[in-house]
Amino acid sequence: MKILLTNDDGIHAPGLCALFEALAPRHTLFVVAPDGERSAVGHAITLSDPLRVREVRRKRPAGGSERFGWAVSGTPADCVKLALLELLETPVDLVVSGINQGANTGINVLYSGTVSAATEAAILGVKAVALSLDSPCVPDFCLASLVAERIVDWAAKTHFPQGTAINVNIPAIPLQHIKGVRLTRQGTGRHQERFEKRKDPRGNVYYWQTGSVSSAMEDPSIDRCALAQGYITVTPIHADLTDYQILGRSTIAGIESIDIWGP
Repeated sequence: MKILLTNDDGIHAPGLCALFEALAPRHTLFVVAPDGERSAVGHAITLSDPLRVREVRRKRPAGGSERFGWAVSGTPADCVKLALLELLETPVDLVVSGINQGANTGINVLYSGTVSAATEAAILGVKAVALSLDSPCVPDFCLASLVAERIVDWAAKTHFPQGTAINVNIPAIPLQHIKGVRLTRQGTGRHQERFEKRKDPRGNVYYWQTGSVSSAMEDPSIDRCALAQGYITVTPIHADLTDYQILGRSTIAGIESIDIWGP
């Protein structure tokens, strides 16, 4: 397959390099990724500044160098738009975003640049997968790379509904401890957030956001819970945020009777 690789950790991130090495033997790869870390930028796109693109090369074992991909000054969503609409001369069969360092589950999906790159591809009509490893520090991408190969093989023969992307999270545990793959729904549990108030050497106050993931979830159909139990989680997602359960309720439908032209 022809596959576009991207991420939100930057074009030199080890997760992207591990993904490239895993998929390169069997697929034609194109890499278009941010020129630096763009974590937690969500689905932001760049409108008021130009997007600058530079070629990134890497050394070849036999000597010399070859093009690895393009580094873009914008966001992950920018990278996907620019790649699919301008940089690539031929269409791709799949977009893979990752491998992210740290899980993207629950409300994090809305903040994640990794996931937003995949949903941007889906919006543009291309199959897309986001891959994340549940390891915020010193990650080992060996297992995640193996999972990436299997997921890509599955995606090659699977029909994705229009506008749907697949969000995959992988536990950072040995292969023998993986319980399997579980189809999950996105959780809605929020972070237990707080801000640390600090002062810089000049006495100016600043705040550093921190927090932890809520551990109150017990439903195994939820992405974060299944991941914590040792499952690789696969969650279909799309850009339509409409709450269809409440859309037809009389209390909401009554809004159409508001007379905005009356006295």
